[in-house]
Amino acid sequence: MEIIEHYLYTKEHEWVSIEDGIATVGIAEYAQDLLGDITFIELPSEGDEVEQFEQVASIESVKAASDIFSPISGTVVEVNSDLDDKPELINKSCYEKGWIAKSKISDEDELSNLMTADEYKNFLDELEK
Repeated sequence: MEIIEHYLYTKEHEWVSIEDGIATVGIAEYAQDLLGDITFIELPSEGDEVEQFEQVASIESVKAASDIFSPISGTVVEVNSDLDDKPELINKSCYEKGWIAKSKISDEDELSNLMTADEYKNFLDELEK
């Protein structure tokens, strides 16, 4: 199971990478693996205000429908419109091409509420027991 070292993670299996005050958000490999083949994603809109751990998108797969929660509060500045036509990019490349949205962070202190890659790996290990 791939876990990117410099990303932060939530207990709901979202990831976030931070660069210059912009948070790029997606779902972890573990989550996309559980969902199976992704068939649809409802993306947020640019300009939407998102709150940490509140719903930012919803996703459907052959197995289930699920909400995606924002790891960080902020304003959506870009969405991955490639997912409109190719939601399966999340299955194929959840960390690179399958990102969901980018937000301008409103409170960097919230980052302390997230797990590091090592903490997330330990969290997954506990789930597997």
